[in-house]
This record gives sequence, C-alpha cells and structure tokens, in this order.
Amino acid sequence: MYLKFTDYDKTLLRRPNDGNVEIEESVRKIIEDVKARGDSALRDYALRFDNSNLDSLFATDDEIEEACGLVPENLKAAIRHAAVNIRRFHESEMPEGEDVETEKGVRCWRKIVPISRVGLYIPGGTAPLFSTVLMLSVPARVAGCRSITLATPARNGKVSPVILYAAKEAGVSRVLKVGGAQAIAALAYGTESVERCDKIFGPGNSYVTEAKRQISSVVAIDMLAGPSEVMVVVDRTSSATAAAADLLSQAEHGKDSQAMLLVRAGNPEEAECIYRNVDEAIGKELERIGRHEYMLPSLSHSYAFPLYSDEALVDAVNEYAPEHLIISTENPDAILRGVENAGSVFLGSWTPESAGDYASGTNHTLPTSGWARSSSGVSVDSFIKKITVQQITREGLGNLGPVIQTLAEAEGLEAHSYAVKVRLSDD
Repeated sequence: MYLKFTDYDKTLLRRPNDGNVEIEESVRKIIEDVKARGDSALRDYALRFDNSNLDSLFATDDEIEEACGLVPENLKAAIRHAAVNIRRFHESEMPEGEDVETEKGVRCWRKIVPISRVGLYIPGGTAPLFSTVLMLSVPARVAGCRSITLATPARNGKVSPVILYAAKEAGVSRVLKVGGAQAIAALAYGTESVERCDKIFGPGNSYVTEAKRQISSVVAIDMLAGPSEVMVVVDRTSSATAAAADLLSQAEHGKDSQAMLLVRAGNPEEAECIYRNVDEAIGKELERIGRHEYMLPSLSHSYAFPLYSDEALVDAVNEYAPEHLIISTENPDAILRGVENAGSVFLGSWTPESAGDYASGTNHTLPTSGWARSSSGVSVDSFIKKITVQQITREGLGNLGPVIQTLAEAEGLEAHSYAVKVRLSDD
C-alpha cells in the first residue's frame, strides 16, 4: 500500500513540514553578510556550498557559447518548441488597459508598464530545472522587463549547460552563478556587481524560501513556494496507470512533495476497487523508474480518499487548494465548474500534469501550501504594474467638484476641499 486509503477527513489535508527551527537564523546571518560584504561574501559562499572558485560571478559569453555546444540538438529543439508555446500563451495575457469616461469631462484609465528589473531564481539541486527558466524568463520578456538577472548555483564553477542554453533562448540579460539564500540577498539588496532587483521570482529549497520571506519587506516576491503537490481525481472510467504516473511525476520532485488521490465512486466497494487498481499501478511503475529516494518518502504522507458525490469531491478540492489538479473522470467539466481553489487544472484523460510543467503553454510556477485559495500562478500580470491615470476638464470638475468637497469636508480634510475650490474660484 503506497497511498493511505481512508475515509475523507479534512484534517488530513495538511502539508508536510520539516520544522527546522535553525533555518531562519542561518538565513538571517547569510543575508546580513551579503549586505555587509557584497561580492566577497558571494564568492565565499560559492566556494563553501558549491565548491566553486568563481573568477567571475556571472556566466561569460564564452561560457554560454561553450555550454550551448554541449546541449544535444533534440533537446535544443524541444526547448525552442516549448518556448514558442509558452510565449504564445503569455502574449495572449498582455492587458491593454482600461479607458473610461466615468462622467462627462472625467476620464480615467490605466497605464500598463513593466517592472524594470527582475531577478529569477533557478534551483540547481537534484535536477537542472531549465523548464523554470522558460516559465519565468518568457513572460518577463513578453511584459517588457528591461533587466532580467537569473541566479542559479554553479557546481565546481560550472552552471548546467542546458540552463544556460534555455536562458539564452528566453532572453535573459545575465546569469549569476550563485545559489541559495545568498543569491536572494544579492538580488534584493544588490552588491558591487549584482544589480538590485525590483521583484524576485522562482522556487527553491527551505533556505531560499526563507530568504524570500525575510527580504519580502523590502523587495516584492512572486510567492512563497512550498513543496510541490498534486491532487488527482479518478472514477471507474479512469486509467489507473495514467493516474499512478501523474501521482509519481509529482512525488519525484522531493521527499516533502505530496500526491493526493480522490476516488469518485458510487459505493465503498467500488471506491476500494478503483483505489487498489491505482495503488497496484504505482507499485508496477516504481519497479521500472528511479528516484525512489524521493518518491517513497513523498508517498508516505500522501492519502487516497473515497467520495460519493460531486459536491463532496469539489468541497475536498477547494479545501486542499492544490497546486496541480488533475480531473480524469467521465465528465471532468462537471467537476471543474465547482473548482474555485487550484493553481492549475489538467482536464481529461489525455492531459498529464507534465504537459503544463513543460510545454503546453501555461505557467508551472504556481501557488502551493493552500495559497491557491487567494492567489494565482505566475503570468504576465506578475511582471507588470498598472498605473491609474485621470484627467478632468473644467466642465468635469465643475460637475464633480461639489461632490468631492462634501466628502472631504465630512472627513475633516479641508485642504482636499480647498484643492477643488481654488480651481473653480473666479478670483
């Protein structure tokens, strides 16, 4: 038994937590050190944590060209294909801005402007997440961000060639060969060489997440990304093999990932049969694929719940607010209509979660840990600002002015009222 099969209990919809109380203080010291020593601190941490003796903190043109030559042509083609789809979808998100005459002589609109300088963090841990390079860099370029600094750790002085290729393909301005909390500190506060950013994006380990939390009072961040998670919804028509693959594709992200299964059935016997088919499929797939050191701990805190109505199922989905929601049932649209809390939804039996992770076009940087109740994944909106503008004519202020004055005086703000009066005065 890989997934715990038990009656639905919302108290079990909890995320695993490593509870490491030392991380906060360790990160605080690293941030203060980078603020105080700048580039020297970054070089020291690169040597200490990544065995990298960095002559240059940034990837040079020669390094990028050399790296691009090491990436197989079929992988380059796949990256370009994915980038086209991601760009096409995100270009459709670009807003035009509203322009409304709220009353005669009073015009209000919003000016759309990009965030000027953004920092993108790309983990360099168990797998080189070059797909995240595309997911962050492409919408930043679509939005028109002037400066895009990508930070990722170098191992023995070398950045993953495929990350450098993806960064070049996506239009990154520069690649900082530093990872961890120290990279977040550099992007937030700047150093002699690193440009201070206006907003920081990207996932990372517990130290990176804690660093983003600590600097969020001075620099905007995209979100506090927790461990990756998926919720898969199945019924008697679903493919057990496909469901198992979707659960494992999320479990392989890390030991603290979570893979939840909701079984829509007409009675307990049917529910248990569906569950057992999926659980057996998980076992078979584990026999032929690796990364068990991540998958098995992830599955150990994952659950399968039987549910006997669409209403109960939708309630469970909205309570958990999954990062990824896969609805692989006979009538997935009926379930989707009730979904309010989810980062990204994958509809139907032919839509694996990995499509959104890589190449369908939607973004895979999504809210975790229940934040889908109140926030969305990364999009072009994440990289732009909307500035409200208003322009009023003499006639417009003549009509609206008395309303403004009445409201201002009722709040005791006489200068506000006078700003209208002085304009309408004939003196």
